[in-house]
Amino acid sequence: MPIAALTSLLTIEIGLDPNIGEVVGLTISWHGLFTALGVIVGFLIAAYFGRRSGISEDDIYNLGLAVIIGGIVGARVLYVAENHSRFEDDFAEVFAINAGGISIYGALLGAMVLGFAYGIWKKLALWSGADAVAMGTIVGMAVGRIGDIINGEHFATASSWPIAVTYTDPDSPGFGQAPSHLAVGYEMAADFIIFGIMLVMWRFWPGRRDGFIFLAFFFLYGALRLGVSFLREDAIILGGLRMAQLVAIGAMALSVVIGAYLMLPKKSPDRAARRRALRQHQQRPNPET
Repeated sequence: MPIAALTSLLTIEIGLDPNIGEVVGLTISWHGLFTALGVIVGFLIAAYFGRRSGISEDDIYNLGLAVIIGGIVGARVLYVAENHSRFEDDFAEVFAINAGGISIYGALLGAMVLGFAYGIWKKLALWSGADAVAMGTIVGMAVGRIGDIINGEHFATASSWPIAVTYTDPDSPGFGQAPSHLAVGYEMAADFIIFGIMLVMWRFWPGRRDGFIFLAFFFLYGALRLGVSFLREDAIILGGLRMAQLVAIGAMALSVVIGAYLMLPKKSPDRAARRRALRQHQQRPNPET
């Protein structure tokens, strides 16, 4: 059977209106609904693994709040930066996050910056907390992608594979597009696979260094976005690569560098204490002089 016929046979039609309705004048979209659900699910999973790591309940909730705020701000800021031409005529639309339009990488970077800043401020076990947050983040991202699939707002290239997706609702951003790759669906499936790998690391690698699960998440998700983005119609930025791919390469490289640093032998606490005592002794004034 010709590939074109197979594609037609297995084309998934999505005809849902991107907007569910209005609540007190606020438009609720499928994108916004599943983003909110993703945040809740991700937070609950991160809290579970945080407790398993010995982080106090209060610190878990406060760290989670910092991560959520940082993620929301970062997600919108990077999306607006990547699509600034859409907001030139109506600056108020920059704040209409409920209507859709966020960057996953922006969310990750914003969450990481504010989360680490809070952890340093409160003197928390940063890498242990990062591992727990990473476990929840990857699942929360997967849940959020359900809204992206329904709305059809991430344009992908036309599919020559035996499976494709098309949007039939006139209000969908994907309406009128040729049957295309379900790129965000591929990403959602890969997110759950990455979570499975991280779960195996958590369960069967008890002697790992704190932070390794977080770095595995950063590296694997970077590799995922590097590949999947070739199927998306995002703007080319440099060398035939999209913004997400450039960020992915940087994230993968950074995770390798940090991982190598974490693998360096740690100084013995006793040895470090002896060195401090020796320095203090050398700094004392000599009573005979």
